[in-house]
Amino acid sequence: MQIHHLPYQDPGVPDVRSGTRFLVWLGRNQLGGQLRSLCWGLLHFAGLAALPLGVGLAVQAVVDRSGSALGWSAALIAALGGAIALGDTMLHRTAVTNWITAAARVQQLLARRTAALGSVLTQRVAAGEVVAVSTGDVEKIGWFVEALSRFVAAALSLVLVCVGLVVYAPALGWVVAAGMPVLALAVLPLLPRATRRADAQREKAGYATELASDTVAGLRVLRGIGGEELFLGRYRAASQEVRTAAVHSARMWALIAAIQVVLPGLMLIAVVLYGAKLAADGRISVGELVAVYSAVALTAYPLRHFEEISMAFSFSRPSAQRAARVLALSRTDPAEAGQQAPKGELYDPVTGLRAPEGLLTAVVCGDPDAAGRLAERLGGHPAGPDKEGDTADKGGTAQSAAEEHASVQLGGVPLDGLPLDLARTAVLVQDKDPVLLSGTLRELLDVPSSGAVEVDEALAAARCGDVLDALAQASPDGGGDPMATRITERGRSLSGGQRQRLALARSLVTDPQVLVLDEPTSAVDSHTEARVAEGVRRLRAGRTTVVLASSPLLLDVADRVVLVHEGRVAAVGTHRALLRDEPRYRAVVTRETDDEKKTDDEDDRESDDEKDSRELVEREEPA
Repeated sequence: MQIHHLPYQDPGVPDVRSGTRFLVWLGRNQLGGQLRSLCWGLLHFAGLAALPLGVGLAVQAVVDRSGSALGWSAALIAALGGAIALGDTMLHRTAVTNWITAAARVQQLLARRTAALGSVLTQRVAAGEVVAVSTGDVEKIGWFVEALSRFVAAALSLVLVCVGLVVYAPALGWVVAAGMPVLALAVLPLLPRATRRADAQREKAGYATELASDTVAGLRVLRGIGGEELFLGRYRAASQEVRTAAVHSARMWALIAAIQVVLPGLMLIAVVLYGAKLAADGRISVGELVAVYSAVALTAYPLRHFEEISMAFSFSRPSAQRAARVLALSRTDPAEAGQQAPKGELYDPVTGLRAPEGLLTAVVCGDPDAAGRLAERLGGHPAGPDKEGDTADKGGTAQSAAEEHASVQLGGVPLDGLPLDLARTAVLVQDKDPVLLSGTLRELLDVPSSGAVEVDEALAAARCGDVLDALAQASPDGGGDPMATRITERGRSLSGGQRQRLALARSLVTDPQVLVLDEPTSAVDSHTEARVAEGVRRLRAGRTTVVLASSPLLLDVADRVVLVHEGRVAAVGTHRALLRDEPRYRAVVTRETDDEKKTDDEDDRESDDEKDSRELVEREEPA
């Protein structure tokens, strides 16, 4: 996998039983990239490991005053230098590729899971943890995947150094071979304590992030009650705890780093002292001493990767555990996977809207944006405060965060509690600007459906006769099958009203249990709109339908009409009754302005005065 192949066509099904298993699954899915990185790493570290041999041969050639041996040594050093440079370049390239692709895979998995969960995610996982998983945790997981191949290459190179020194200079080689495992494993006893401190730091950082997100979400409420300073003090205290925990953790990692520097230094001193004694006794040559010294000096670099992989695993394992916990979430209990869609009324706890089963319910909102948000929520897509704004009643009390994120219920069952496919089958939302994909009309109407509604019936109910005639004339033979006529991208070859009616026909063909229509006839003339309203009422008889509109032609055919005012249900009744008894409803539906309303009130008062005068005259005439 290369970076230009991202995003993945299929990121796969992760192993979320534990953080370690999730990391193993990631590594297994990037096995090719890890092997490439390992090969380049071996070239790089093997070149470094062999470089002291070239230096030792060159020194010995100078001691022996051999020009040819010096030339061969120089050629060997040059070749090793080229191998080191090439291996280092390609190792960095492949390792970073592994990092980016692993992070992209995790982000893609998290994005898909977030889309599938919807608001269930924030109900089951704290907001701060969601932010930490999608940002810092993804980076730490990628870090471990990147460092893994470098560590394996470094460990193999150390084994090669020990074997080579034992063969090249046994007297010193066995000393190095005995001390190398001590150097590599010396930090292991300190890792549990370092991991615990790192976990404590991440926990406090997650709490601080969650506190910050909650403060920002409720900033308007805090300003209203004067609580900014209180929450600012809490966040300041939480951030100081994070700083203290970070310093506490950094001290332990600094100790580990110091051990990785001190122990190789002690090994180098021991090799020099013992090697000098051997050289003085004539048991090894000067060149061999220089080669062994150089090899031990260069082992400090691959040993650094033991520290890095320890840190990477300590930081990435909890991050992988949190990511696995999020990826393991589902909208429902696995035991309920075979459940059927519930039946009953559609209820929105945020607005108090109820759409009884089998009836056509019309909803009137004075704000078109509020109507759009309500339609999304009825489809199982609750909008947070950042999208809806803080909704307040007349007393100025904002809705609670729990209410703003409450799920719409179908038959008493929250839509968030249903499997995604089942929820989408149960409730279908057609927004006010539906999209028509390019293709033939037959392909456009070939959608998953119950099979109870034929295409011809849906087209007739949506009054698409003129659309079919126009498509027939636009067909290749100038009068052929309109179903075979291609529709351009987003339906640009059609008028706004034609697009709306075709989209309505598509929704009617689907025949969902609950159909939510947001201004389905806003671009249609009044005559056609009246016919469409009757067609939808007839075709959807016995099924639950919710229409968000303000057109009297649509409202008059509804079984019940609900007025939503300032985010809450304000009145319920029939269109004619609300028009007569509810001034707010009348103002929205008839577009009555304040001046017109004032004029009407004055006319009513004048009519009452004339009536009183007439009655007075009638009483005085007999006298």
